[in-house]
Amino acid sequence: MTWTFTSKVEVYAGAAEPWLLQDPVRNTVPLTVLRGMRSGLWGDDLLMGWLERGGETVAAVCQTAPHFLLLADIPLGTVQGLASQLIEAERAIPGISGPLPLAEAFAAAWWRPEAERCPERLYRLDSLLAPPALSDGASRTATEDDLELLVKWSEEFQAEAGSVAPADLTPLVVSRIGRRELVLWEVDGRPVAFAGVSLPIGGMSRVGPVYTPPEHRRKGYGAAVSHAVTAKALAEEAGEVLLFADLDNPTSNSIYQAIGYRPVADYASITFR
Repeated sequence: MTWTFTSKVEVYAGAAEPWLLQDPVRNTVPLTVLRGMRSGLWGDDLLMGWLERGGETVAAVCQTAPHFLLLADIPLGTVQGLASQLIEAERAIPGISGPLPLAEAFAAAWWRPEAERCPERLYRLDSLLAPPALSDGASRTATEDDLELLVKWSEEFQAEAGSVAPADLTPLVVSRIGRRELVLWEVDGRPVAFAGVSLPIGGMSRVGPVYTPPEHRRKGYGAAVSHAVTAKALAEEAGEVLLFADLDNPTSNSIYQAIGYRPVADYASITFR
């Protein structure tokens, strides 16, 4: 079987989106990336591919350079052929991101060795539990007046996470403010944390990022704003609410479970040398 690749977003969407929507939980990231590609958020250097069997799509991948190649929840047996075809095409792949067994299989087949690994866990909301006990503070949806602050905090979040990010995060933040996807936690009218939550796609919304500046940490603001955006997603009729947590950060994992999230699967981002 041969993978088909294109740089045309709607061609890819026509082939891959119905398959991705069969499991919007495990394919949460490819679906939200597709939304961004449709809006022109990631520029023109796009790689999008799908694999067919008997005329039906059975797997899909995409890359928005300079980001990593993103694996949907594809069959494990398709990974070797994908890597071989990309090697033959001499495609620049700085890293791989996806479900842990698939990311590991791709890394084993890739021609460059693994340099670094970031393990994550996908969580799904079971039922939203009581909000954390806080003596002060309230949430509000971000507006255009918050743009400068949210760009700054988004840059700080990306730097701490070690994520590959666009040189200018302003267009991303503008688009999310426009969709009312960003929420601030305020104390005495001063923002102390923020979180995002995507508008539902196939009934699925995903929380992220969640960021509290260092000077405001250990006060429960991250838990409070996470609870607030989760409640927002439910109010907007999301059937599934998801989030990713860094497995090297036990604090965030415990916070999310305390408000009602339960593990789904492990994922990883692997950087190549």
